[in-house]
Amino acid sequence: MLWNGCFYWLKQKIRMLILGLETSCDETAVGIVDDNPDPAKSIRAHKVATQLAEHRPYGGVVPEIAARAHLDKLDDLIRAALEGAQVTLDDLDGVAATCGPGLIGGVMVGAMTGKAISAVRKLPFVAVNHLEAHALTVRLTNEVAFPYLLLLVSGGHCQLLLVKGVGQYRRLGTTVDDAVGECFDKGAKLLGLGYPGGPLLERAAEKGNPQAFDLPRPMHGRDGCDFSFSGLKTAVRQLVAGKTLTEALVADVSASLQQAITDILADRTAKAFQILRDKNEKMTALVVAGGVAANQPVRKRLTELAVSKDLPFIAPPVGLCTDNGAMVAWAGLERLRLGLQDGLDTASRPRWPLDSPRA
Repeated sequence: MLWNGCFYWLKQKIRMLILGLETSCDETAVGIVDDNPDPAKSIRAHKVATQLAEHRPYGGVVPEIAARAHLDKLDDLIRAALEGAQVTLDDLDGVAATCGPGLIGGVMVGAMTGKAISAVRKLPFVAVNHLEAHALTVRLTNEVAFPYLLLLVSGGHCQLLLVKGVGQYRRLGTTVDDAVGECFDKGAKLLGLGYPGGPLLERAAEKGNPQAFDLPRPMHGRDGCDFSFSGLKTAVRQLVAGKTLTEALVADVSASLQQAITDILADRTAKAFQILRDKNEKMTALVVAGGVAANQPVRKRLTELAVSKDLPFIAPPVGLCTDNGAMVAWAGLERLRLGLQDGLDTASRPRWPLDSPRA
């Protein structure tokens, strides 16, 4: 009984509370998480301030405007997160901030804020790779064991990786030109749907015929599992050039584009499955992460693929697919549990491949 009591006390003492800051693009986000055994209770605070109004007039993200917006919003968001979690900075066990990849001005805002809190409060600091934060999000929300196959899809990234552990990633395929989220956004812009394009195009596609137009599927059926979306964007531009964008046409093009993208993602992921199984690599699940993981047709198609391969399909809740501070805090917690932390001289990086060394 005494040992059980001591173990319970020790378990309470080793639980960590981590603050996470995310400013890599156009979302100012702050999260506070702990390592509660119940994943549903791990997120103590989850605050996001969007910049849609600031960037909408330009049809896309303007880096300088994004950085200034982060400066304006981050301090208030940290206060709101602490109040929401009913904790103070004195209760924290560590600070994590995205230090890349991303728009360097925005990255530096979050990184310097996190370092300042770390220095003043004498807390461990973790320089989080934004891609690793996405890669580990499912371990915050689900009990997912390593290794798993990850499809990372967002506005700036499109990769297939074998996630073998924290800091252990093998890249199987990547885009040779544009990211899938950028293809969604560019297609939406060509169709006059507005910004942000991905969710608007998905909504428009609900009323369209996915077989209306035979759009290309670059890389489909080829060896390996790299991606390409530049030619698909060009095909959409040529398809709508000179045409009146009626509601019916926009719906059909949206549905056809979404179908083409979904086919490409499924084909490339199937190739990754085959490559790993040919090498007798173990996989516990197929995981999808990143902003495009919120797209329901993409989720449905990947679920079907995973079932056909006798693997579970796991995706974070939609609210945690897009950039957020909770995922950054969780990545920091995962690293701190392994005794990994970073110096306050760690540089911010506009580019930081997930499978590259941290040094």
